Amino acid sequence: MVHVDAALPFPFAFDPATTALVVIDMQRDFIEPGGFGETLGNDVSRLHAIVPTVADLIRLCRDKGMAVIHTRECHRPDLSDLPPAKRNRGTPALRIGDAGPMGRVLVAGEEGAKIIPQLAPIDGELVIDKPGKGAFYATSLADHLAQEGISSLIFAGVTTEVCVQTTMREANDRGFDCLLIEDATESYFPAFKAATLEMVRAQGAIIGWTALFSQLEKAWHD
Repeated sequence: MVHVDAALPFPFAFDPATTALVVIDMQRDFIEPGGFGETLGNDVSRLHAIVPTVADLIRLCRDKGMAVIHTRECHRPDLSDLPPAKRNRGTPALRIGDAGPMGRVLVAGEEGAKIIPQLAPIDGELVIDKPGKGAFYATSLADHLAQEGISSLIFAGVTTEVCVQTTMREANDRGFDCLLIEDATESYFPAFKAATLEMVRAQGAIIGWTALFSQLEKAWHD
């Protein structure tokens, strides 16, 4: 067992053999200049800043032989899995499915939907394409975790308050113990990230635990 004594709101323990790292939506459209996130008026440099820490986290888990899972929010080319209520919301310069600088926005197979090269999956790692915010909705994730005997999840990725939190809540409802790595997740809005971290660990880890990458790394090496 690995014991992360510095985790909040109290120590988090996990067995690497029954734990998976889930890296949420580290995609070009959200993180790189010119992508969908920037067309919405967001400062993508905030998200790009966590890339080195996410890379270190992935490397640590790989070195320890732990399962690594990646997700991508994207839709079929015919948009048959994209509800009108999602596509038509707001007044963005580009909508999902429109042609953008990196191809059609959030469409599977397009350049913008791809995971950034620095965090690219390696052979054998599961990649989940998800049409919603949560990684369990309309995907094979739950079946895969059950088949592999996974009972704990470590989370990283973007954005903290949307796809990361949604997936953590889905996982919590399914009985998984969840640890969110604070400096391996980010939001376009600092206040939203801070509020989400507080919500996750409130009331005795009602959704899960949080810890810094350095705290996880130290626990693994102690």
